[in-house]
Amino acid sequence: MQDADFSDQFCSFIQRAVPTVEAADLLLILSAQPETWWSVTELAARLRPGLMLTDSEVVRYVEIFQKNRLLDIGADKRFRYRPENEQLNADVQTLTQAYRERPVTLIRMIYAFRDAKIRSFADAFKLRGN
Repeated sequence: MQDADFSDQFCSFIQRAVPTVEAADLLLILSAQPETWWSVTELAARLRPGLMLTDSEVVRYVEIFQKNRLLDIGADKRFRYRPENEQLNADVQTLTQAYRERPVTLIRMIYAFRDAKIRSFADAFKLRGN
């Protein structure tokens, strides 16, 4: 995997759908078992050791995934990985490959996007001098 694999399309996907490393972990669990219908508690329990999320945090990420058309949600509130189109699936496959082959670069990218959003928000409240 080369830096070119971090295309504008992929970076845009990360900015929209993967706000944190924990969200990436959850999405990778979901995509690895696309036929499995999950509850919030079941998904939280599958996180790697040392990575703890509350059910409300998992719900927040599931809502982000749903908003980005990555999940099916059943009437019973269970969900499964089901991207709306092939481009979304390709972005998740790139995420999977990056996580496996270049995890430090991927994690830095996720944090950089998050930090940029925080700076942009804070800048909106700065008082401008005359």
